[in-house]
Amino acid sequence: MTVYDEVDVYEEVEIEDMDFDETELMYYYPCPCGDKFRITLEDLWDGGDIAKCPSCSLRIQVIFEEQDLPPLPPEEEEDDDEEEMNIP
Repeated sequence: MTVYDEVDVYEEVEIEDMDFDETELMYYYPCPCGDKFRITLEDLWDGGDIAKCPSCSLRIQVIFEEQDLPPLPPEEEEDDDEEEMNIP
């Protein structure tokens, strides 16, 4: 049993019915409160399937196949400030 088994969901939604923002790497779906449910692409790749609305307590379960998800962009390497500054 996972944590998500205990979460009440308002609705189950196919990922194809959600809007994907390629800039934010986020999926959206309209919430009855007027806001939008949202879940990140990274959360989906990490096995998450619960999209939350930031304005109310409703949640939806996203139905998807991992192989149908867009790929995650490569992670940018963080610069090591000490190395750049040549601190002995």
